[in-house]
Amino acid sequence: MNKQVKVLIAASMIGAISSALAAGADLGQAEKLGTNWTAITMFLAFVVLTLYITKWAAAKTKSAADFYTAGGGITGFQNGLAIAGDYMSAASFLGISAAVYANGYDGLIYSIGFLVGWPIITFLMAERLRNLGRYTFADVAAYRFQQGPVRVFAATSTLVVVAFYLIAQMVGAGQLIKLLFGLDYYLAVISVGVLMMVYVLFGGMTATTWVQIIKAVMLLAGASFMAFMVMANFGFSFEALFAKSVEVHEKKQAIMGPGAFIKDPISAISFGMALMFGTAGLPHIMMRFFTVPNAKEARKSVFWATTWIGYFYILTFIIGFGAIVLVSTNPVFKDAAGKLMGGGNMAAIHLASAVGGNVFLGFISAVAFATILAVVAGLTLSGASAVAHDLYATVIKKGKASSVDELRISKQTTIVLGVVAVVLGIVFEKQNIAFMVSLAFAVAASANFPVLFLSVLWKGCTTRGATIGGFLGLISAVVLTILSPSIWEAVLGNAIGSSPFPYASPALFSMTIGFVGIWLFSVTDTSARAMQDKAGYVAQKVRSETGIGASGSSGH
Repeated sequence: MNKQVKVLIAASMIGAISSALAAGADLGQAEKLGTNWTAITMFLAFVVLTLYITKWAAAKTKSAADFYTAGGGITGFQNGLAIAGDYMSAASFLGISAAVYANGYDGLIYSIGFLVGWPIITFLMAERLRNLGRYTFADVAAYRFQQGPVRVFAATSTLVVVAFYLIAQMVGAGQLIKLLFGLDYYLAVISVGVLMMVYVLFGGMTATTWVQIIKAVMLLAGASFMAFMVMANFGFSFEALFAKSVEVHEKKQAIMGPGAFIKDPISAISFGMALMFGTAGLPHIMMRFFTVPNAKEARKSVFWATTWIGYFYILTFIIGFGAIVLVSTNPVFKDAAGKLMGGGNMAAIHLASAVGGNVFLGFISAVAFATILAVVAGLTLSGASAVAHDLYATVIKKGKASSVDELRISKQTTIVLGVVAVVLGIVFEKQNIAFMVSLAFAVAASANFPVLFLSVLWKGCTTRGATIGGFLGLISAVVLTILSPSIWEAVLGNAIGSSPFPYASPALFSMTIGFVGIWLFSVTDTSARAMQDKAGYVAQKVRSETGIGASGSSGH
Protein backbone atom coordinates (compact mmCIF):
# COMPACT_ATOMS: atom_id res chain seq x y z
CA MET A 1 0.00 0.00 0.00
CA ASN A 2 1.57 3.34 -0.95
CA LYS A 3 2.14 6.23 1.42
CA GLN A 4 -0.83 8.23 0.17
CA VAL A 5 -3.25 5.38 0.92
CA LYS A 6 -1.88 4.96 4.44
CA VAL A 7 -2.12 8.67 5.18
CA LEU A 8 -5.72 8.91 3.97
CA ILE A 9 -6.84 5.76 5.79
CA ALA A 10 -5.09 6.80 9.00
CA ALA A 11 -6.63 10.26 8.77
CA SER A 12 -10.10 8.80 8.40
CA MET A 13 -9.73 6.46 11.38
CA ILE A 14 -8.03 9.02 13.66
CA GLY A 15 -10.49 11.76 12.66
CA ALA A 16 -13.51 9.61 13.40
CA ILE A 17 -12.22 8.25 16.72
CA SER A 18 -10.95 11.60 18.00
CA SER A 19 -14.27 13.22 17.08
CA ALA A 20 -16.06 10.62 19.16
CA LEU A 21 -13.85 11.20 22.19
CA ALA A 22 -14.18 14.97 21.85
CA ALA A 23 -17.95 14.59 21.78
CA GLY A 24 -18.02 12.54 24.96
CA ALA A 25 -18.95 15.54 27.12
CA ASP A 26 -22.20 15.96 25.21
CA LEU A 27 -23.52 12.46 25.81
CA GLY A 28 -25.83 13.32 28.68
CA GLN A 29 -27.43 16.12 26.72
CA ALA A 30 -27.70 13.89 23.65
CA GLU A 31 -29.71 11.31 25.55
CA LYS A 32 -32.20 13.91 26.74
CA LEU A 33 -32.65 15.40 23.29
CA GLY A 34 -32.90 12.05 21.54
CA THR A 35 -30.15 13.20 19.19
CA ASN A 36 -26.84 11.36 19.07
CA TRP A 37 -24.24 14.14 19.12
CA THR A 38 -21.41 11.62 18.95
CA ALA A 39 -22.76 10.32 15.67
CA ILE A 40 -23.33 13.84 14.35
CA THR A 41 -19.74 14.84 15.19
CA MET A 42 -18.42 11.76 13.43
CA PHE A 43 -20.63 12.36 10.43
CA LEU A 44 -19.24 15.87 10.18
CA ALA A 45 -15.65 14.58 10.56
CA PHE A 46 -16.23 12.08 7.75
CA VAL A 47 -17.92 14.66 5.51
CA VAL A 48 -15.10 17.20 6.03
CA LEU A 49 -12.48 14.54 5.25
CA THR A 50 -14.24 13.31 2.12
CA LEU A 51 -14.90 16.85 0.87
CA TYR A 52 -11.17 17.52 1.25
CA ILE A 53 -10.49 14.37 -0.83
CA THR A 54 -13.02 15.61 -3.40
CA LYS A 55 -11.19 18.96 -3.61
CA TRP A 56 -7.88 17.10 -4.11
CA ALA A 57 -9.45 14.79 -6.71
CA ALA A 58 -11.09 17.68 -8.57
CA ALA A 59 -7.65 19.10 -9.34
CA LYS A 60 -6.72 15.76 -10.99
CA THR A 61 -9.99 15.33 -12.91
CA LYS A 62 -9.34 17.07 -16.23
CA SER A 63 -10.70 14.65 -18.85
CA ALA A 64 -13.48 12.11 -19.38
CA ALA A 65 -10.94 9.32 -18.69
CA ASP A 66 -10.10 10.92 -15.31
CA PHE A 67 -13.78 11.37 -14.48
CA TYR A 68 -14.89 7.81 -15.35
CA THR A 69 -11.82 5.70 -14.50
CA ALA A 70 -9.40 7.87 -12.47
CA GLY A 71 -7.13 7.77 -15.53
CA GLY A 72 -6.59 4.01 -15.07
CA GLY A 73 -4.08 4.71 -12.29
CA ILE A 74 -5.52 2.71 -9.36
CA THR A 75 -3.53 -0.37 -8.19
CA GLY A 76 -5.05 -3.85 -7.82
CA PHE A 77 -4.96 -3.72 -4.01
CA GLN A 78 -6.50 -0.23 -3.87
CA ASN A 79 -9.14 -1.22 -6.42
CA GLY A 80 -9.93 -4.41 -4.49
CA LEU A 81 -10.61 -2.35 -1.37
CA ALA A 82 -12.65 0.13 -3.42
CA ILE A 83 -14.70 -2.68 -5.01
CA ALA A 84 -15.33 -4.09 -1.52
CA GLY A 85 -16.30 -0.58 -0.42
CA ASP A 86 -18.65 -0.30 -3.38
CA TYR A 87 -20.15 -3.76 -2.88
CA MET A 88 -20.52 -3.78 0.92
CA SER A 89 -23.52 -1.50 0.67
CA ALA A 90 -26.21 -0.46 3.12
CA ALA A 91 -28.03 -3.59 1.96
CA SER A 92 -25.08 -5.73 3.01
CA PHE A 93 -24.38 -4.10 6.34
CA LEU A 94 -27.85 -3.08 7.51
CA GLY A 95 -30.03 -5.33 5.34
CA ILE A 96 -28.30 -8.71 5.80
CA SER A 97 -27.84 -8.26 9.55
CA ALA A 98 -31.54 -7.26 9.72
CA ALA A 99 -32.52 -10.37 7.71
CA VAL A 100 -30.51 -12.59 10.11
CA TYR A 101 -32.05 -10.73 13.07
CA ALA A 102 -35.56 -11.46 11.73
CA ASN A 103 -35.10 -14.95 10.24
CA GLY A 104 -31.87 -16.40 11.67
CA TYR A 105 -30.14 -18.90 9.38
CA ASP A 106 -32.32 -17.91 6.41
CA GLY A 107 -30.81 -14.43 6.37
CA LEU A 108 -27.54 -16.06 5.28
CA ILE A 109 -28.96 -16.62 1.76
CA TYR A 110 -28.09 -13.00 0.97
CA SER A 111 -24.48 -13.41 2.11
CA ILE A 112 -24.00 -16.62 0.17
CA GLY A 113 -25.74 -15.31 -2.94
CA PHE A 114 -23.85 -12.02 -2.95
CA LEU A 115 -20.51 -13.79 -2.45
CA VAL A 116 -20.69 -16.70 -4.91
CA GLY A 117 -20.96 -14.37 -7.89
CA TRP A 118 -17.32 -13.38 -7.41
CA PRO A 119 -15.72 -16.60 -8.78
CA ILE A 120 -17.73 -16.01 -11.97
CA ILE A 121 -16.24 -12.53 -12.22
CA THR A 122 -12.75 -13.84 -11.40
CA PHE A 123 -12.64 -16.61 -14.01
CA LEU A 124 -14.95 -15.33 -16.74
CA MET A 125 -15.09 -11.55 -16.60
CA ALA A 126 -12.35 -9.52 -14.92
CA GLU A 127 -9.47 -9.80 -17.40
CA ARG A 128 -11.71 -9.80 -20.48
CA LEU A 129 -13.50 -6.70 -19.24
CA ARG A 130 -10.23 -4.85 -18.65
CA ASN A 131 -8.80 -5.87 -22.03
CA LEU A 132 -11.90 -4.97 -24.05
CA GLY A 133 -13.39 -2.00 -22.21
CA ARG A 134 -12.70 1.66 -21.81
CA TYR A 135 -15.25 3.33 -19.51
CA THR A 136 -18.44 1.21 -19.30
CA PHE A 137 -19.57 -2.39 -19.63
CA ALA A 138 -21.23 -1.39 -22.94
CA ASP A 139 -17.74 -0.94 -24.40
CA VAL A 140 -17.31 -4.68 -23.86
CA ALA A 141 -20.81 -5.77 -24.91
CA ALA A 142 -20.69 -3.70 -28.12
CA TYR A 143 -17.05 -4.42 -29.02
CA ARG A 144 -17.74 -6.24 -32.31
CA PHE A 145 -21.35 -5.18 -32.79
CA GLN A 146 -23.13 -2.22 -34.31
CA GLN A 147 -22.62 0.44 -31.64
CA GLY A 148 -26.00 2.20 -31.58
CA PRO A 149 -28.51 -0.57 -30.70
CA VAL A 150 -26.30 -2.38 -28.16
CA ARG A 151 -25.34 0.83 -26.38
CA VAL A 152 -28.96 2.00 -26.19
CA PHE A 153 -29.82 -1.34 -24.54
CA ALA A 154 -26.79 -1.17 -22.21
CA ALA A 155 -27.52 2.39 -21.10
CA THR A 156 -31.21 1.59 -20.50
CA SER A 157 -30.36 -1.51 -18.48
CA THR A 158 -27.69 0.34 -16.49
CA LEU A 159 -30.14 3.09 -15.54
CA VAL A 160 -32.80 0.57 -14.42
CA VAL A 161 -30.28 -1.34 -12.25
CA VAL A 162 -28.93 1.93 -10.83
CA ALA A 163 -32.47 3.10 -9.99
CA PHE A 164 -33.36 -0.08 -8.05
CA TYR A 165 -29.99 -0.05 -6.27
CA LEU A 166 -30.26 3.65 -5.41
CA ILE A 167 -33.64 3.07 -3.74
CA ALA A 168 -32.06 0.71 -1.20
CA GLN A 169 -29.19 3.07 -0.38
CA MET A 170 -31.40 6.14 -0.01
CA VAL A 171 -33.91 4.30 2.20
CA GLY A 172 -31.05 3.09 4.43
CA ALA A 173 -29.62 6.60 4.65
CA GLY A 174 -32.97 8.16 5.43
CA GLN A 175 -33.79 5.69 8.22
CA LEU A 176 -30.32 6.02 9.73
CA ILE A 177 -30.24 9.82 9.83
CA LYS A 178 -33.86 10.01 10.96
CA LEU A 179 -33.03 7.71 13.89
CA LEU A 180 -29.82 9.48 14.95
CA PHE A 181 -30.34 13.13 14.05
CA GLY A 182 -34.03 13.37 14.75
CA LEU A 183 -34.49 14.83 11.24
CA ASP A 184 -37.57 14.19 9.15
CA TYR A 185 -37.05 11.23 6.80
CA TYR A 186 -37.36 13.28 3.63
CA LEU A 187 -34.79 15.86 4.86
CA ALA A 188 -32.38 13.02 5.64
CA VAL A 189 -32.74 11.60 2.11
CA ILE A 190 -32.28 15.04 0.52
CA SER A 191 -29.06 15.66 2.50
CA VAL A 192 -27.53 12.39 1.27
CA GLY A 193 -28.54 13.19 -2.32
CA VAL A 194 -26.86 16.61 -2.17
CA LEU A 195 -23.61 15.27 -0.68
CA MET A 196 -23.40 12.46 -3.22
CA MET A 197 -23.82 14.94 -6.08
CA VAL A 198 -20.94 17.02 -4.71
CA TYR A 199 -18.56 14.01 -4.62
CA VAL A 200 -19.35 12.88 -8.15
CA LEU A 201 -19.67 16.30 -9.79
CA PHE A 202 -16.33 17.61 -8.58
CA GLY A 203 -14.18 14.56 -7.86
CA GLY A 204 -15.37 11.92 -10.35
CA MET A 205 -13.95 8.41 -10.06
CA THR A 206 -10.82 9.51 -8.17
CA ALA A 207 -12.82 10.97 -5.27
CA THR A 208 -15.34 8.11 -5.39
CA THR A 209 -12.52 5.53 -5.22
CA TRP A 210 -10.90 7.10 -2.15
CA VAL A 211 -14.25 7.54 -0.39
CA GLN A 212 -14.89 3.82 -1.04
CA ILE A 213 -11.43 2.76 0.21
CA ILE A 214 -11.72 4.75 3.44
CA LYS A 215 -15.26 3.54 3.99
CA ALA A 216 -14.20 -0.12 3.43
CA VAL A 217 -11.45 0.15 6.04
CA MET A 218 -13.79 1.82 8.55
CA LEU A 219 -16.57 -0.71 7.92
CA LEU A 220 -14.28 -3.75 8.22
CA ALA A 221 -12.75 -2.37 11.44
CA GLY A 222 -16.13 -1.51 12.95
CA ALA A 223 -17.80 -4.81 12.00
CA SER A 224 -14.78 -6.77 13.30
CA PHE A 225 -15.04 -5.01 16.66
CA MET A 226 -18.80 -5.63 16.84
CA ALA A 227 -18.41 -9.33 16.05
CA PHE A 228 -15.53 -9.62 18.56
CA MET A 229 -17.62 -8.01 21.33
CA VAL A 230 -20.62 -10.23 20.55
CA MET A 231 -18.47 -13.37 20.74
CA ALA A 232 -16.76 -12.11 23.92
CA ASN A 233 -20.21 -12.02 25.55
CA PHE A 234 -20.53 -15.76 24.88
CA GLY A 235 -17.00 -16.87 25.70
CA PHE A 236 -16.22 -17.05 21.96
CA SER A 237 -18.58 -20.01 21.68
CA PHE A 238 -20.88 -20.13 18.65
CA GLU A 239 -22.85 -22.87 20.38
CA ALA A 240 -23.63 -20.57 23.32
CA LEU A 241 -24.60 -17.70 20.97
CA PHE A 242 -26.94 -19.90 18.91
CA ALA A 243 -28.48 -21.54 21.99
CA LYS A 244 -29.32 -18.15 23.52
CA SER A 245 -30.65 -16.90 20.16
CA VAL A 246 -33.06 -19.85 19.90
CA GLU A 247 -34.16 -19.24 23.48
CA VAL A 248 -35.08 -15.57 23.00
CA HIS A 249 -36.27 -15.46 19.36
CA GLU A 250 -40.03 -15.65 18.72
CA LYS A 251 -39.49 -18.31 16.03
CA LYS A 252 -37.44 -20.47 18.44
CA GLN A 253 -35.73 -23.48 16.78
CA ALA A 254 -36.96 -22.44 13.32
CA ILE A 255 -34.24 -19.78 13.10
CA MET A 256 -31.54 -22.49 12.94
CA GLY A 257 -32.82 -24.01 9.69
CA PRO A 258 -33.86 -22.88 6.22
CA GLY A 259 -37.41 -22.40 5.01
CA ALA A 260 -38.99 -19.48 6.84
CA PHE A 261 -37.72 -16.78 4.49
CA ILE A 262 -38.21 -18.42 1.07
CA LYS A 263 -41.19 -20.73 1.03
CA ASP A 264 -40.75 -22.83 -2.13
CA PRO A 265 -37.92 -24.33 -4.23
CA ILE A 266 -38.59 -22.18 -7.31
CA SER A 267 -38.29 -18.96 -5.28
CA ALA A 268 -35.09 -20.25 -3.67
CA ILE A 269 -33.47 -21.12 -7.04
CA SER A 270 -34.66 -17.89 -8.65
CA PHE A 271 -33.47 -15.77 -5.74
CA GLY A 272 -30.08 -17.52 -5.68
CA MET A 273 -29.61 -17.04 -9.43
CA ALA A 274 -30.38 -13.33 -9.13
CA LEU A 275 -27.78 -12.80 -6.42
CA MET A 276 -25.11 -14.99 -8.04
CA PHE A 277 -25.31 -13.90 -11.68
CA GLY A 278 -26.47 -10.38 -10.91
CA THR A 279 -23.08 -9.62 -9.35
CA ALA A 280 -21.46 -10.24 -12.74
CA GLY A 281 -23.85 -7.79 -14.39
CA LEU A 282 -23.73 -4.80 -12.02
CA PRO A 283 -22.61 -1.77 -14.05
CA HIS A 284 -20.99 0.08 -11.14
CA ILE A 285 -18.89 -3.01 -10.27
CA MET A 286 -17.95 -3.69 -13.92
CA MET A 287 -16.84 -0.07 -14.25
CA ARG A 288 -14.24 -0.50 -11.53
CA PHE A 289 -12.17 -2.87 -13.72
CA PHE A 290 -11.36 0.03 -16.04
CA THR A 291 -9.66 2.00 -13.25
CA VAL A 292 -6.62 -0.33 -13.13
CA PRO A 293 -3.70 -0.19 -15.60
CA ASN A 294 -3.89 -3.79 -16.94
CA ALA A 295 -5.59 -7.21 -16.77
CA LYS A 296 -3.18 -8.54 -14.11
CA GLU A 297 -4.22 -5.74 -11.75
CA ALA A 298 -7.89 -6.42 -12.62
CA ARG A 299 -7.48 -10.04 -11.51
CA LYS A 300 -5.68 -8.91 -8.35
CA SER A 301 -8.58 -6.51 -7.68
CA VAL A 302 -11.06 -9.38 -7.68
CA PHE A 303 -8.87 -11.50 -5.39
CA TRP A 304 -8.69 -8.73 -2.76
CA ALA A 305 -12.34 -7.77 -3.17
CA THR A 306 -13.47 -11.38 -2.69
CA THR A 307 -11.25 -11.73 0.40
CA TRP A 308 -12.63 -8.63 2.13
CA ILE A 309 -16.23 -9.26 1.10
CA GLY A 310 -16.15 -12.91 2.23
CA TYR A 311 -14.70 -11.92 5.61
CA PHE A 312 -17.30 -9.18 5.99
CA TYR A 313 -20.23 -11.53 5.31
CA ILE A 314 -19.05 -13.88 8.05
CA LEU A 315 -19.14 -10.88 10.39
CA THR A 316 -22.71 -9.92 9.36
CA PHE A 317 -23.90 -13.39 10.38
CA ILE A 318 -22.39 -12.96 13.86
CA ILE A 319 -23.79 -9.41 14.07
CA GLY A 320 -27.29 -10.61 13.13
CA PHE A 321 -27.35 -13.35 15.79
CA GLY A 322 -25.75 -10.97 18.29
CA ALA A 323 -28.62 -8.53 17.66
CA ILE A 324 -31.18 -11.31 18.33
CA VAL A 325 -29.74 -11.78 21.82
CA LEU A 326 -28.54 -8.30 22.80
CA VAL A 327 -31.02 -6.03 21.00
CA SER A 328 -34.35 -7.89 20.88
CA THR A 329 -34.24 -8.55 24.64
CA ASN A 330 -33.47 -4.92 25.57
CA PRO A 331 -36.52 -2.60 25.86
CA VAL A 332 -34.24 0.45 25.38
CA PHE A 333 -34.15 -0.30 21.65
CA LYS A 334 -37.92 -0.70 21.27
CA ASP A 335 -40.64 1.89 20.70
CA ALA A 336 -43.98 2.08 22.54
CA ALA A 337 -45.45 -0.60 20.26
CA GLY A 338 -42.57 -3.01 21.01
CA LYS A 339 -41.05 -2.62 17.54
CA LEU A 340 -37.38 -1.91 16.85
CA MET A 341 -36.74 1.85 16.87
CA GLY A 342 -36.00 3.10 13.35
CA GLY A 343 -37.39 -0.08 11.78
CA GLY A 344 -35.98 -3.57 11.19
CA ASN A 345 -33.03 -2.32 9.12
CA MET A 346 -31.50 -0.69 12.22
CA ALA A 347 -30.65 -3.93 14.11
CA ALA A 348 -26.88 -3.54 13.51
CA ILE A 349 -26.93 0.12 14.61
CA HIS A 350 -28.63 -0.77 17.92
CA LEU A 351 -26.18 -3.65 18.43
CA ALA A 352 -23.31 -1.15 18.16
CA SER A 353 -24.83 0.75 21.09
CA ALA A 354 -25.31 -2.49 23.05
CA VAL A 355 -21.68 -3.64 22.72
CA GLY A 356 -19.78 -0.34 22.58
CA GLY A 357 -21.97 2.38 24.08
CA ASN A 358 -22.71 5.76 22.57
CA VAL A 359 -19.20 6.41 21.25
CA PHE A 360 -19.12 3.18 19.21
CA LEU A 361 -22.71 3.78 18.12
CA GLY A 362 -21.52 7.11 16.73
CA PHE A 363 -18.65 5.45 14.92
CA ILE A 364 -20.82 2.69 13.37
CA SER A 365 -23.46 5.24 12.39
CA ALA A 366 -20.82 7.33 10.64
CA VAL A 367 -19.55 4.16 8.94
CA ALA A 368 -23.07 3.25 7.77
CA PHE A 369 -23.47 6.78 6.45
CA ALA A 370 -20.09 6.53 4.69
CA THR A 371 -21.17 3.18 3.27
CA ILE A 372 -24.27 4.68 1.73
CA LEU A 373 -22.48 7.74 0.35
CA ALA A 374 -19.71 5.65 -1.24
CA VAL A 375 -22.11 3.25 -2.94
CA VAL A 376 -24.49 5.98 -4.08
CA ALA A 377 -21.52 7.89 -5.58
CA GLY A 378 -20.38 4.77 -7.49
CA LEU A 379 -23.90 4.10 -8.75
CA THR A 380 -24.39 7.67 -9.88
CA LEU A 381 -21.08 7.62 -11.71
CA SER A 382 -22.06 4.46 -13.63
CA GLY A 383 -25.43 5.98 -14.51
CA ALA A 384 -23.81 9.23 -15.67
CA SER A 385 -21.29 7.33 -17.80
CA ALA A 386 -24.09 5.31 -19.42
CA VAL A 387 -25.87 8.47 -20.54
CA ALA A 388 -22.82 10.58 -21.45
CA HIS A 389 -20.49 7.93 -22.91
CA ASP A 390 -22.87 5.30 -24.31
CA LEU A 391 -25.80 7.44 -25.44
CA TYR A 392 -24.47 10.95 -26.02
CA ALA A 393 -20.88 10.41 -27.19
CA THR A 394 -21.30 7.12 -29.07
CA VAL A 395 -24.92 6.97 -30.27
CA ILE A 396 -25.94 10.62 -30.69
CA LYS A 397 -22.54 12.11 -31.63
CA LYS A 398 -21.32 8.87 -33.29
CA GLY A 399 -17.96 8.95 -31.50
CA LYS A 400 -17.22 12.57 -32.41
CA ALA A 401 -18.03 14.20 -29.05
CA SER A 402 -15.22 16.11 -27.38
CA SER A 403 -14.01 15.12 -23.91
CA VAL A 404 -15.28 18.49 -22.59
CA ASP A 405 -18.80 17.94 -23.96
CA GLU A 406 -18.93 14.38 -22.64
CA LEU A 407 -17.86 15.59 -19.19
CA ARG A 408 -20.55 18.31 -19.25
CA ILE A 409 -23.30 15.77 -20.08
CA SER A 410 -21.98 13.47 -17.32
CA LYS A 411 -22.32 16.21 -14.75
CA GLN A 412 -25.81 17.18 -15.90
CA THR A 413 -26.85 13.52 -15.69
CA THR A 414 -25.39 13.31 -12.17
CA ILE A 415 -27.70 16.12 -11.03
CA VAL A 416 -30.75 14.43 -12.62
CA LEU A 417 -29.85 11.06 -11.04
CA GLY A 418 -29.41 12.74 -7.66
CA VAL A 419 -32.94 14.18 -7.85
CA VAL A 420 -34.36 10.81 -9.00
CA ALA A 421 -32.56 9.02 -6.13
CA VAL A 422 -34.09 11.40 -3.57
CA VAL A 423 -37.62 10.97 -4.98
CA LEU A 424 -37.35 7.15 -5.10
CA GLY A 425 -35.89 7.07 -1.58
CA ILE A 426 -38.92 8.94 -0.26
CA VAL A 427 -41.46 6.81 -2.18
CA PHE A 428 -39.99 3.44 -1.02
CA GLU A 429 -39.43 4.39 2.63
CA LYS A 430 -40.93 1.20 4.14
CA GLN A 431 -39.11 -1.45 2.06
CA ASN A 432 -36.44 -3.88 3.37
CA ILE A 433 -33.27 -2.57 1.77
CA ALA A 434 -31.57 -5.94 1.23
CA PHE A 435 -34.65 -7.06 -0.68
CA MET A 436 -34.69 -3.91 -2.84
CA VAL A 437 -31.09 -4.61 -3.84
CA SER A 438 -31.99 -8.21 -4.74
CA LEU A 439 -34.38 -6.77 -7.34
CA ALA A 440 -31.52 -4.77 -8.88
CA PHE A 441 -29.51 -8.01 -8.99
CA ALA A 442 -32.42 -9.77 -10.74
CA VAL A 443 -32.44 -7.14 -13.50
CA ALA A 444 -28.63 -7.25 -13.85
CA ALA A 445 -28.71 -11.07 -14.03
CA SER A 446 -31.50 -11.10 -16.64
CA ALA A 447 -30.28 -8.32 -18.93
CA ASN A 448 -26.60 -7.39 -18.51
CA PHE A 449 -25.09 -10.78 -17.66
CA PRO A 450 -26.51 -12.77 -20.65
CA VAL A 451 -25.41 -10.06 -23.11
CA LEU A 452 -21.92 -9.74 -21.59
CA PHE A 453 -21.46 -13.51 -21.33
CA LEU A 454 -22.58 -14.42 -24.86
CA SER A 455 -21.04 -11.42 -26.63
CA VAL A 456 -17.61 -12.30 -25.23
CA LEU A 457 -17.76 -16.12 -25.28
CA TRP A 458 -20.08 -17.08 -28.18
CA LYS A 459 -19.03 -16.49 -31.77
CA GLY A 460 -22.61 -16.77 -33.05
CA CYS A 461 -23.91 -13.80 -31.04
CA THR A 462 -25.06 -10.91 -33.27
CA THR A 463 -26.12 -7.28 -32.80
CA ARG A 464 -29.78 -8.21 -33.29
CA GLY A 465 -29.58 -11.11 -30.81
CA ALA A 466 -27.76 -9.10 -28.12
CA THR A 467 -30.12 -6.12 -28.42
CA ILE A 468 -33.49 -7.93 -28.63
CA GLY A 469 -32.52 -10.68 -26.17
CA GLY A 470 -31.10 -8.13 -23.74
CA PHE A 471 -34.25 -6.02 -23.87
CA LEU A 472 -36.44 -9.14 -23.43
CA GLY A 473 -34.47 -10.05 -20.28
CA LEU A 474 -34.69 -6.48 -19.00
CA ILE A 475 -38.41 -5.98 -19.68
CA SER A 476 -39.42 -9.42 -18.33
CA ALA A 477 -37.39 -8.85 -15.13
CA VAL A 478 -38.99 -5.44 -14.50
CA VAL A 479 -42.54 -6.56 -15.37
CA LEU A 480 -42.36 -9.74 -13.27
CA THR A 481 -40.88 -7.73 -10.39
CA ILE A 482 -43.82 -5.30 -10.52
CA LEU A 483 -46.26 -8.25 -10.65
CA SER A 484 -44.57 -10.03 -7.71
CA PRO A 485 -45.85 -9.77 -4.11
CA SER A 486 -43.02 -7.40 -3.13
CA ILE A 487 -44.33 -4.61 -5.39
CA TRP A 488 -47.90 -5.66 -6.32
CA GLU A 489 -48.95 -6.15 -2.69
CA ALA A 490 -46.39 -4.38 -0.49
CA VAL A 491 -45.96 -1.17 -2.54
CA LEU A 492 -49.08 -0.90 -4.70
CA GLY A 493 -51.37 -1.98 -1.85
CA ASN A 494 -53.26 -4.78 -3.60
CA ALA A 495 -54.82 -7.63 -1.62
CA ILE A 496 -52.55 -10.31 -0.14
CA GLY A 497 -52.36 -13.30 -2.48
CA SER A 498 -53.52 -11.33 -5.53
CA SER A 499 -50.09 -11.07 -7.21
CA PRO A 500 -50.17 -12.31 -10.83
CA PHE A 501 -46.57 -13.54 -10.41
CA PRO A 502 -46.29 -15.55 -7.18
CA TYR A 503 -42.50 -15.74 -6.68
CA ALA A 504 -40.20 -13.38 -4.79
CA SER A 505 -37.59 -13.07 -7.55
CA PRO A 506 -38.10 -13.22 -11.34
CA ALA A 507 -34.50 -14.22 -12.24
CA LEU A 508 -35.14 -17.92 -13.05
CA PHE A 509 -37.72 -16.90 -15.66
CA SER A 510 -36.39 -13.55 -16.92
CA MET A 511 -32.76 -14.74 -17.14
CA THR A 512 -33.92 -17.75 -19.19
CA ILE A 513 -35.90 -15.40 -21.45
CA GLY A 514 -32.78 -13.24 -21.87
CA PHE A 515 -30.47 -16.12 -22.83
CA VAL A 516 -33.02 -17.81 -25.11
CA GLY A 517 -33.84 -14.47 -26.74
CA ILE A 518 -30.18 -13.74 -27.52
CA TRP A 519 -29.69 -17.26 -28.93
CA LEU A 520 -32.91 -17.30 -30.98
CA PHE A 521 -32.53 -13.85 -32.55
CA SER A 522 -28.84 -14.52 -33.27
CA VAL A 523 -29.23 -17.93 -35.00
CA THR A 524 -32.14 -16.63 -37.12
CA ASP A 525 -30.19 -13.50 -38.13
CA THR A 526 -28.93 -13.86 -41.73
CA SER A 527 -28.21 -10.17 -42.36
CA ALA A 528 -24.90 -8.80 -43.65
CA ARG A 529 -24.40 -7.20 -40.23
CA ALA A 530 -24.62 -10.66 -38.60
CA MET A 531 -21.81 -11.94 -40.85
CA GLN A 532 -19.70 -8.95 -39.84
CA ASP A 533 -20.44 -9.56 -36.13
CA LYS A 534 -19.33 -13.20 -36.36
CA ALA A 535 -16.21 -12.30 -38.38
CA GLY A 536 -15.13 -9.90 -35.62
CA TYR A 537 -15.13 -12.63 -32.97
CA VAL A 538 -11.54 -13.83 -33.55
CA ALA A 539 -10.05 -10.34 -33.16
CA GLN A 540 -12.17 -9.83 -30.04
CA LYS A 541 -11.06 -13.16 -28.57
CA VAL A 542 -7.36 -12.40 -29.17
CA ARG A 543 -7.66 -9.02 -27.46
CA SER A 544 -9.79 -10.31 -24.57
CA GLU A 545 -7.39 -13.19 -23.85
CA THR A 546 -4.04 -11.47 -24.45
CA GLY A 547 -4.69 -7.77 -23.86
CA ILE A 548 -2.83 -6.87 -27.07
CA GLY A 549 -3.94 -3.37 -27.99
CA ALA A 550 -5.50 -2.72 -24.57
CA SER A 551 -3.14 -0.18 -23.06
CA GLY A 552 -3.86 2.28 -20.25
CA SER A 553 -7.19 3.87 -21.02
CA SER A 554 -7.24 3.14 -24.73
CA GLY A 555 -10.46 2.38 -26.52
CA HIS A 556 -10.86 0.22 -29.57
